[in-house]
Amino acid sequence: MPQAENPKPLRLDRVSIRLHDRELVGIDAAIAPGDVLTVMGESGSGKSTLLAFVAGFLEPVFTASGRVLLGEDEITSLPPHERRTGLLFQDAMLFPHMSVGENLLFALPRGDARSARVAAANSVLADAGLGGFFDRDPATLSGGQKARVALARTLLSKPRALLLDEPFSKLDASRRQTIRRHVFDTAKAVGLPVLLVTHDRADAEAAGGPVFDLDDQ
Repeated sequence: MPQAENPKPLRLDRVSIRLHDRELVGIDAAIAPGDVLTVMGESGSGKSTLLAFVAGFLEPVFTASGRVLLGEDEITSLPPHERRTGLLFQDAMLFPHMSVGENLLFALPRGDARSARVAAANSVLADAGLGGFFDRDPATLSGGQKARVALARTLLSKPRALLLDEPFSKLDASRRQTIRRHVFDTAKAVGLPVLLVTHDRADAEAAGGPVFDLDDQ
């Protein structure tokens, strides 16, 4: 399982995001490596907008102030690819024209030897309980299996923080609890601070960390 490089807390330093004259988000918080901060709110409350600000692709219709830091490193003004924040969405977003293994290889530096890249991909698949899935077509996977592959691909890119945009909402109830636990346990094991946005109180309870409710602002 790829370990986070020099794990550091994710800090949202007096972050405020506005749409015209309305403040959608006002938050000041720190997330230690392996911990989860859950931000809750109904649709349109600003949850995904906060993730966009942290990841670096906030749409220009919004205005924002405050800082995003990883440890002592401020990343607020960096382009998205330099922030090294791993994102998981409601959809796994696997490339349909690639096998499971090729999806994972996409996250690894092309300059490395293919044998080493394949070994790394097979290792994270085994960690995810998907040993032997390298050549599988993503279309043959269950929703839970796709979620595990998406997480494995994100971890291979060696993010410094994990951002979760309601990644469990499209899973059926029988798989949701298992995948939640897999994601949170994996983040703790590798030392990633996690920012989860959701409207589901059960997600917040499973995460086990502090909860910030946008509806209470």
